[in-house]
Amino acid sequence: MTATQTNDVPLPTYKPKDFASDQEVRWCPGCGDYAVLKGVQKAAAKLGRRKEDFVFISGIGCAARFPYYMNTYGMHTIHGRAPAVATGVKLANPDLTVCVVSGDGDLLSIGGNHTMHAIRRNMDITILLLNNRIYGLTKGQYSPTSEPGKKTKSTPLGSLDFPINPLGLALGAGCKFIARTLDVDLKLFDEVYTRGLKFEGCAFIEVYQDCNIFNHGTYFYASQKDTKPENTVMLRHGEPMIFGKNMDKGLRRKCERIEVVELGGGVTEDELLVHDETNPLLAHMLAEMTYPEFPEPMGVIYANPDVPSYDELFAEQIDQAERINEGKTLEDLLLGEKTWRVEG
Repeated sequence: MTATQTNDVPLPTYKPKDFASDQEVRWCPGCGDYAVLKGVQKAAAKLGRRKEDFVFISGIGCAARFPYYMNTYGMHTIHGRAPAVATGVKLANPDLTVCVVSGDGDLLSIGGNHTMHAIRRNMDITILLLNNRIYGLTKGQYSPTSEPGKKTKSTPLGSLDFPINPLGLALGAGCKFIARTLDVDLKLFDEVYTRGLKFEGCAFIEVYQDCNIFNHGTYFYASQKDTKPENTVMLRHGEPMIFGKNMDKGLRRKCERIEVVELGGGVTEDELLVHDETNPLLAHMLAEMTYPEFPEPMGVIYANPDVPSYDELFAEQIDQAERINEGKTLEDLLLGEKTWRVEG
């Protein structure tokens, strides 16, 4: 059986287990990475691409073990450099589906510049940021996303730092696809990750992920059955922003701010904000909503598919250079008359 067919070569019909490698998965029991791994394998299986067309690239940290557990090509790179390596892979072979998977420490601390520049270039890669607000692999130091006052082995009296807002960073760098999901919400994860993989440009997906050893429960306000309805709002393009256990609360725009209102008593759905994932100003406002003052947005926050990716523009520029230089290839130009040899 085939899923799709390209150049008369049939593609196999995959199941999630086909993307699982023969390596023993070694994370702490109960780690949120297990759920994310299953979600990634499920999404990859239904994308209609050969396993050989996927490349998973990681940096350093617990999440960096991902390439070992995916039955695809992959690279476990050095600390913070995964977006740079992914950029090179995509430029070398634009036909590949390239995905970066790493943590908040790797991508936002030592790798902050690489993450920012991959985003601003609009590389056609998917960046999966597993955010547990802690350094797990090195045993519990505070990270760039840890809250002020966080007591850890490296901040015994409490962190003095203000945390990075990953969504705000992505928006500020000009990201064209931004989403947020939860490690334990497999349905939502599948939805946003599949869209991110298909997006032609840089897709940035923040995953609230639990580190049950060094930062257990940090997102329980957003992930538990009894707290999630009141503290998160599910974003659906073209639909009003309603939340709450009884779906009796909503978000309304008041001047240049967003406010939480209760439906009834004169407040109707017609007054509520309607999500428009193509509106960058609304995306910035949503990215600034944080618990406990606001419900935190989940789903696709911003999507602008009308901007060409860097690798697309790069290929066009190479073609232009070859036309200008009478059909000479890039290799011809590099080894042409304007090069010289230095001999000792």
